[in-house]
Amino acid sequence: MTRWEATSFDELDSVPVAEGLVWHPLRRRLGILAFGTNAYTAERVGDQVVEEHDEVKAGGGAGGHEEMYVVVRGRATFTLDGETVDAPAGTLVFIRDPKVRRVAIAEADGTLVLAVGGEAGSAYEASPWEWSFVAMPALRAGRWAEAIEILEDGVRERPGNASLLYHLACAEAGAGRKDDALAHLAEAVRIRPDLAERAQADSDLDPIRGEPGFP
Repeated sequence: MTRWEATSFDELDSVPVAEGLVWHPLRRRLGILAFGTNAYTAERVGDQVVEEHDEVKAGGGAGGHEEMYVVVRGRATFTLDGETVDAPAGTLVFIRDPKVRRVAIAEADGTLVLAVGGEAGSAYEASPWEWSFVAMPALRAGRWAEAIEILEDGVRERPGNASLLYHLACAEAGAGRKDDALAHLAEAVRIRPDLAERAQADSDLDPIRGEPGFP
């Protein structure tokens, strides 16, 4: 690994993760280990450029992070616990409290936001949701073996993470690996009981829905 590296936002991979929202995996691209950072693009006005979430740890993907968002190009409206912030290019929005519910909506096509975050007072660990985002295109395309490989890597790195186990179960169900899917789903629900309700309506789990042990 070289001692330094230069790149640009346009050279980063583009991974669609929600309607109109594209993730650019900056941390993974550069192999950053000291802090979390990624970029996001909204394709159109009205699309989310920051997904609605908080950073409260609850056995899912949240990391308890302080987060700073930088609007690199375009314009966005941030809503932070119900309060709105107009954010043209050049705006920095720092969220000190992980409990703050946040979302940002693009006010211009192609709005690009850089996010930087980490948990105060703790050594940085890559957030579990990164593996889920990387696997998303494969899951949506039914490339089950590819998705399983990515998610198994995530589970090795972050054992016991309910969100990763749940997505792994979805991929294994699609691949016909029913026993593995049921085992990982059961483990996910044991850690996060609320996932049992999600499983009831998740079509990705249809291949194992009638099996004994389905939550």
